[in-house]
Amino acid sequence: MSDIYVAGTDMIKFGRFPDRNIEDLGAEAALLALKDAGLVIGDIQALYCGNVGEANRSLGQRVLRHVGQTGIPVVNTANACASGATAFREGWIAVKSGLYDLVLCIGIEQMGRGLLGGGASHMGVPTEGVVGSGTMPSMFATLGVEHMRKHGTTFEQFAKVSVKNHHHSIANEKAMYRFDTPLEQVMGEEMISYPLTKLMCSVNVDGAAAAVVCSERKARELGLMNRSVRIRASALQSDPYTPHNLAMMDFNAVTRLAAGAAYEMAGVGPQDIDLVELHDCFATAELLHYENLGLCGEGGAGALIDSGETSLGGRIPVNVSGGLLSKGHPLGATGIANIYEITTHLRGEAAGRQVEGARIGLTHVVGAGSSCAVHILEKV
Repeated sequence: MSDIYVAGTDMIKFGRFPDRNIEDLGAEAALLALKDAGLVIGDIQALYCGNVGEANRSLGQRVLRHVGQTGIPVVNTANACASGATAFREGWIAVKSGLYDLVLCIGIEQMGRGLLGGGASHMGVPTEGVVGSGTMPSMFATLGVEHMRKHGTTFEQFAKVSVKNHHHSIANEKAMYRFDTPLEQVMGEEMISYPLTKLMCSVNVDGAAAAVVCSERKARELGLMNRSVRIRASALQSDPYTPHNLAMMDFNAVTRLAAGAAYEMAGVGPQDIDLVELHDCFATAELLHYENLGLCGEGGAGALIDSGETSLGGRIPVNVSGGLLSKGHPLGATGIANIYEITTHLRGEAAGRQVEGARIGLTHVVGAGSSCAVHILEKV
């Protein structure tokens, strides 16, 4: 089977848009991605739309009412924070199988304010309590404290993730927040759930991102190869059984499964990756995923953030977009927004945040439940 490519991709600036509806946001991202590829909706053979809140209300079809109703098949996917990445993977599978040559993948979300998670379970009272430790900040705080216990990781090291990502965001015009946050400010902010202060938590925002997935044959036929980026691997995994997930979702195990599958499919290892966009929904998550993705050895995440190697200009830059801590985290859009970021660097078009000489990039997103998608992209 031939290689599959990202032929066009873009995203809207993340933010809060109370005066716009969700399909309008999706339509804007779709048109931007089509324009980037030099295509129109009439060229597209299928649409894959990722969303958490409204996937069961034919959201992809509603987007097409704004973009153009051409009668193409539409698949709506809901897979927690991995919804957009799942839509992208479904598009990749469809083109890889030979069913289509050109598909459009969209991730969209409009979100309210407040904490995610918590509340009563349909299975009765959850093991870890009704509200407190069932919220997302508390879940990722617990994982951080466990890493502290095992490896001596410090509050300051977790806070350095926020310092790094907020600094990166200054060069990203599509991030919601674009300002520096010195270490003292991060550590001194309101404590949400130890060791996570307010500036170490991602923000619920509205957003949309889109990508055109194309077969090699069609990319050559349309003259799109010069800016297309090869999809070397697409992996999606669910939780394996671990004693840990009897009480709480095990984001580590599912990420390691997905990363292993992606590396095997691509025929590369962590040492071959030039940049990473990973799921930093909370500062603790980024450090844990350094180890889960093989960027350092077990227990080495604290030393890695101290070294500066995951900053722009370092050995393995991570979240040079500013990450979710700066961009915000519109659940369904995040996975494809990460694809956009990596593609932009591999094309050499990331301007002030460009990772020079980047040839292979990795995207990672993990959703409660749990699901994890990892994609590896390569410069042609």
